[in-house]
Amino acid sequence: MAFTKEELIGSLQNEIRILVHLCGKVTPEAVDYRPTPKQRSTIELLRYLTVMGPILVPACQTGVFDGAAWEAKMNAANAMDFDAVVKSLESQSAFYAESIGAMNDADFAKQVELFGRTGSTGSLLVNMVLSGHAAYRTQLFLYLKSAGRDELNTMNLWAGIDAPMG
Repeated sequence: MAFTKEELIGSLQNEIRILVHLCGKVTPEAVDYRPTPKQRSTIELLRYLTVMGPILVPACQTGVFDGAAWEAKMNAANAMDFDAVVKSLESQSAFYAESIGAMNDADFAKQVELFGRTGSTGSLLVNMVLSGHAAYRTQLFLYLKSAGRDELNTMNLWAGIDAPMG
């Protein structure tokens, strides 16, 4: 196996850690920041992230996307204020440890089709959930930079720390 279960859990937990670090950089005036009229605002992006992983993990395991559960969780997320969103995001670290930790090698190897992609559960978890987190945290970072957080740098984005480049 090229990527162990423990490494996947660790990578997802690191994504959550970096995401929460970036949430700490969202100023009150940036919560509703929207780069263009048709893009999500900062809070809308973060609300989406409270739902993405927890819904995609079981979908990657079964090949079945539960649209009703997605809608219910998005409705709940849309009612959250910023602090509740951050708490929800923080809880995903334990969610990933529990849900992925409960899987065995056969679960990871199981072939499923989801959204037109066919692959093993493990590959779908990496390509949809882990990659999704990396993409959306980068989007959040760019929102923050665009909203005036000029002091943020690559260390904030990739290491989840405040540190000078160098």
